[in-house]
Amino acid sequence: MSLLDREMPGVVMTPDNIRSRKFPLAANLAVAAAAIVLSAAVVLGTGVGNWVLVAVLAGVLYLVGLNVAAARVEGKRAARNRMWQTAIYTACVLAVLPLASVVWTLVSKGVERLDGDFFGSSMANIGARDANGGAYHAIIGTLEQVGIATLFAVPLGVLGAIYLVEYGKGRFAGTVRFFVDVMTGIPSIVAGLFVLSFWVLIVSPWFNDGNPQYSGFAAALALTVLMLPTIVRSTEEMLRLVPGPLREGAYALGVPQWKTIIKVVLPTAAPGIVTGVMLAIARAAGETAPVLLVAGGLARINFDPFSGGQSSLALYVFQQAGDASKYAPARAWTAALTLVALVLIFTIGAKLLARRNKLTR
Repeated sequence: MSLLDREMPGVVMTPDNIRSRKFPLAANLAVAAAAIVLSAAVVLGTGVGNWVLVAVLAGVLYLVGLNVAAARVEGKRAARNRMWQTAIYTACVLAVLPLASVVWTLVSKGVERLDGDFFGSSMANIGARDANGGAYHAIIGTLEQVGIATLFAVPLGVLGAIYLVEYGKGRFAGTVRFFVDVMTGIPSIVAGLFVLSFWVLIVSPWFNDGNPQYSGFAAALALTVLMLPTIVRSTEEMLRLVPGPLREGAYALGVPQWKTIIKVVLPTAAPGIVTGVMLAIARAAGETAPVLLVAGGLARINFDPFSGGQSSLALYVFQQAGDASKYAPARAWTAALTLVALVLIFTIGAKLLARRNKLTR
């Protein structure tokens, strides 16, 4: 028996049947409508669930019904292809729906305090009955802390990745790579506790007349610990993507290895390195626990990261969300929208830089 006889029995190979028949759109919609009606009748009629279960059962019934109905028109092979294609599209929609819901919730609730007072004032002298108060101090704290952490993490991370790729060949390099992988999944609270026990309680009293000093700089150190593994791993992968003939050509011309790394390897991998750095910055900007532990979350504006506590946008959201004031939720939503917008800017910048990466073209 031929493949045509098995897939479409009774169909003769004639000029009219050379092109396969397509499942009509109207029939597709009819199957979907029947699946929704049947699912609603079963779930709501028996009272075993709500509209969420109706949607899930309707999706399953639609896939089964589509496979059966399309098989009678297009054949079993084309019907299976259509069913799995529909399942993939459905999974994509289900993956996008939570993100769309988060964005809609943030925008709809965050615009209430999206004004000049929010971005130009702090929470100093703001009581529970005051409708004013903003996140200027938290924005300043986030920018300073993430900026200092970037100044520390980027050189250390890039140099560490250069060692692992260009020089590290023995057991020590394997050990470093292992601990970098372990640190990639370290909880942020652990980084905050480390800086609290080392810098705040041991080192900072040397510079503050024997008293522990909470500061934005301590928060930056904790963020550095969190950013380092991401930068090292992303930079290492990008350096490994640099073609070997580029290095060999430089060596053949008598260029020393250190100059080859600076003049050839790093410029070639620069777009990918910048992408990893921006992703690490985006993660650090949304951390709350380290700032709460070592910076204290000051309510007033403090431009000095080395003296006195500081706040951040993530910590500001946490504090306002737990405040009993009826005006606090609006501040929390607007601060959350500001933080997400900041992270989104970093992410878009990373994607644009990734497109410029010649190694991925």
